[in-house]
Parts: sequence; structure tokens; C-alpha cells
Amino acid sequence: MLSIFFQKLKVLFTDETLRRRILFVLAALVVFRALATIPIPGVNVFLLEQFFSNNQFLGLLNVFSGGGLSNLSIVMLGVAPYITASIIMQLLTIMSPRLKTMYQEEGEAGRRKFSQYTRFLTVPLAVLQAVGFLFLLQRQGILPGLSVFDLVDNIIIVAAGSILLMWIGELITEFGIGNGVSVIIFAGIVAALPATITQVIFAFDVSQVPLFVGFFVAALIIIAGVVIITDAERPVPVTYAKRVRGMKVYGGTSTYLPLRINQAGVIPIIFALSILLFPQMILNFLASVSQATVSAVASMLLNILANQAVYAAIYFVLVFLFTYFYTAVTFDPHAIATNLQKSGAFIPGVRPGQTTAEYLGKIITRITLVGALFLGAIAVLPLGMQAITGFTALAIGGTALLIVVSVVLDLVRKIDAQLSMREY
Repeated sequence: MLSIFFQKLKVLFTDETLRRRILFVLAALVVFRALATIPIPGVNVFLLEQFFSNNQFLGLLNVFSGGGLSNLSIVMLGVAPYITASIIMQLLTIMSPRLKTMYQEEGEAGRRKFSQYTRFLTVPLAVLQAVGFLFLLQRQGILPGLSVFDLVDNIIIVAAGSILLMWIGELITEFGIGNGVSVIIFAGIVAALPATITQVIFAFDVSQVPLFVGFFVAALIIIAGVVIITDAERPVPVTYAKRVRGMKVYGGTSTYLPLRINQAGVIPIIFALSILLFPQMILNFLASVSQATVSAVASMLLNILANQAVYAAIYFVLVFLFTYFYTAVTFDPHAIATNLQKSGAFIPGVRPGQTTAEYLGKIITRITLVGALFLGAIAVLPLGMQAITGFTALAIGGTALLIVVSVVLDLVRKIDAQLSMREY
């Protein structure tokens, strides 16, 4: 096993195409980290650190900005507007048959057009989120009183930074390895590790040893669980009918259709956090307006969301629902049943066509239940540990750990696929 690993590692760095892809990803991440260190003008660093230490919501959002929000960089929104636009477009595929046909049935050209619409939608969302954040930070005193020109200038800079990051992510997807957006989030999480470890070392207290041991054990359980659930499959046997052409007989072979337990990967976590964070950003903005009624209602809703039990329950339900939703969008039993029928394949004991589609639909519904419950449990587990221990970093660390493990697994699969293609 070890020899195979080193052999693949050698091929990885000796093959020119793979080496070029890896170097492109590294170069893109260097550019991203450089952008994340350029702050917008007039930031009060002391108030910013104090504001972040008391706000778990911004800590989670900082994960998605790749660490750019913690110092109010020009890419402080990160890929959040693009993720929100992707969620909206995926929801629209359910309501619009035309968009569903474009995404699922028109092949590569349809998906390219669908991606273009997502990019167009990202622009107004980036502007809207930039306005909300700048007004919120200005009212908190983190930013000085900005003139109209300075405010518009900062909005353009922040929105443009988010769109630039979206473009870098798509370049990574096309010319590098893995999903560009996920890789950027992964890089932001990993880049924050040295500072977090240093902070833990300087603030270390012997009385906290059981807490850190518990966190380490929970991290191992999460990693093992994510690996097992991500790689777990439900094989569905498929047989190809025999066909006689001239003097030759074709088909008659048996294989299987692998149905993954967690078809959606880490996407439900990202979707759920985006849905949770966006209303909180709006409510934070409304809570500081001068209109008393609006401010009181927004403050009341923020207090409800601040309750850990309510927040965890909403988080769990959203992750559970988004797991089913994304699986339904990406896995079409009718299309698979049609393709099997056209290629002369069938599932033993199941009629081709509609019956096969219903059979596959039942299987994917059952196995997705396991994946959805697992993702929901892992997502809220750190919140439960935080409620017990009072250690705030656990809530952020659990979500970040889940994203990191899933992205690493996806990268390993993509690299293996590239190596397999090279051998063929």
C-alpha cells in the first residue's frame, strides 16, 4: 500500500500535465491569500478584533470568506455571494422547467449557460452584501464615517473583490484540480490554523487538558465518519442483455451502479450556513436603524437566533433538507433509467423504464436519509460541545473540519481520476 502511494506521488510530480495543474492551483491560492491581506481604508483594528471575538456569526462567515473578513480585506465577502447565487439558481430549477431542462438535459452547453446566469446573479448579490456589511461595520464604529463617494468606492471595491474571487475559483476548476470554490474555502481555513494554534499555545491552561482531549477525540470521530459516509456506496446490480449481430454475440455481462450514501458531499453544509448567515446579516443591519418598531423586531429575532438550541435545531433541519434537495437536483432516476434502457441494460427483477426509475428513487431516498442524518448530526455536534464546555472555537472548528475533510477527499478522488486517465 505504501509503495503504491509513493509511486502515485512520483507520477504526480513527474507528469507534466498534472504538475502544471497543481502549480496553477498553488499560484491561484497565493494570489487569493495576497488579496486577503489588503484591507479597505480606515479600519479600526482594535474594535474589529473585539467585534469578532464577541460574534460567532461573523466567525462562521469568516470561514467562507477564506479569512478575508477578519481584517476587512478587499475580498472580505469571499465566495459567499456566488454560493448564495448558486443556491437561488438551484431552487429555481424546481420552479422553472426551462432552467431544469437547461441544467439536466442540454448537456455541457446547457450547464455553461446555467453557470453564466449564476455569475450574472452574483453581481447584484455582491453589491447588496457589501452595502449591508459596510453599513453594519460603520454603525459599530469599526469604519469611520464615510462620505457618499467613499462609501460607493468601498462598495465597488468589496463587490469587485468577491467577483474576482469567483473568477479565480472558476479558473481553478477549469485549469487546476478540484472544485475551485471549495478549494478557496479550504485554503482560508488552513491559512488560519497557524494563528489559531499559536493562540491556543499562549493561552494554554492545564485545567483545559480534558477539554482539548475531548475536542481531539471528536475531531477524529468526525474525520472517520466523514470518510466512511463519503466513500460508502450502495451497489445496484445491472445486467446487459445479449445481442446477436451477424456471427457475434454482444452483451450478457453484469456490473453494478454505485449509488453514494452522501451524493451531496459538503454542499448541504455550505448551503445551510449561507441561508443562516444571510438573514442574520440583514437583521444586524435592521437592528441598528432609527425606526423603533423595525429595530425592536430585528433585535427580538436576533435574540431568538442567539439561543443555541434554536440555532442548532434550525441548522440541523436546513442541512437535512438541503441534503435531499441537492441529491434530487444532481441525481435524476428517470434519466438513469432511460439511459439504461437505451443501452440494453436492466436491473435483475425490475422492469425497464418507469419501474426502474421508481426503484432507483426508493433506494436513493433511503440511503440519503442516512447521509442527511449524519451530516446534520456532525454539523450541530460542535454546537452541543460548545454549550457544554463554553469553548466558542469548537462551533467554528467543527464546521471547518467537516469542510476540510470533504474537500481533501474530493481532491484525492480527482487526482486519482487524473492518474487513471494518464495510464489509459
